[in-house]
Amino acid sequence: MTKLLDVENLWVKFPTRNGIFDAVRGVSFTLGQERLGIVGESGSGKSMTGRAILRLIRKPGIVTADKMELDGQDLLAMSEKEMRKVRGQRISMIMQDPKFSLNPVMRVGQQIAEAYMLHTNTSKAQAKQKALEMLDAVAIRDPERVYNMFPHEVSGGMGQRIMIAMMLIPDPEIMIADEPTSALDVSVQIQVLEIMDKLVRERGMGLIFISHDLNLVSSFCDRVLIMYAGRVVETLQADKLHDAKHPYTRGLLNSLPRIDNPVERLEVLERDPAWRDEASISGAI
Repeated sequence: MTKLLDVENLWVKFPTRNGIFDAVRGVSFTLGQERLGIVGESGSGKSMTGRAILRLIRKPGIVTADKMELDGQDLLAMSEKEMRKVRGQRISMIMQDPKFSLNPVMRVGQQIAEAYMLHTNTSKAQAKQKALEMLDAVAIRDPERVYNMFPHEVSGGMGQRIMIAMMLIPDPEIMIADEPTSALDVSVQIQVLEIMDKLVRERGMGLIFISHDLNLVSSFCDRVLIMYAGRVVETLQADKLHDAKHPYTRGLLNSLPRIDNPVERLEVLERDPAWRDEASISGAI
């Protein structure tokens, strides 16, 4: 498997009145042409890890790593001008609240077409046609009408699909998807996942899929990292997620309702302070 991204000992720190807060603590992983899931509670450092890879952590935030390479190129050593060529074209990120990532005074179709023209040598007519194709690909009815709408005129779920179309249109090497299906109904969610799966299989794209939905990650991804308090506590094959060994992962799984095993009362996750500093558990990967 071709290695696209290599991250070793990634830290993200923020100075506060009470000292340094470590949002991401020594995270290490590699990404190939696969679907890598990252799961954990809110505040565990999932989204911060994705933003750090794209160097979107602004001062006073501090990002350090022993290694953070894209196809062997050091992302931390790149200038801001070089990083602008990486963002979108080589690594795209679907943000958790996509509607807030859209320009409120530009029609959504123009924004999608602009994302395509920025990275390809095409005409406005070609970019518009490509944008309409992408809107149709993410299951938006009447793409021509939606193309001419403003962000405030679309629903939350439609805004999420528009943002997915915008991020996929440059055909990136790596896609970081931060809760990309959280505002979608089940039928559209399946369609969007099929699009991402097709990109991984047919174009050799690497996908980092950030989610709270353990069942979705176990069925859709190839591998999964479980994060707690900024640290990876367990790594394993996604289809083996329900056989996880770490007590934190077991606690997350046991707090989920199951149709096949109904219980009168779900377990409450009890956290052990020792989990913050212990070495991660790795399954067979």
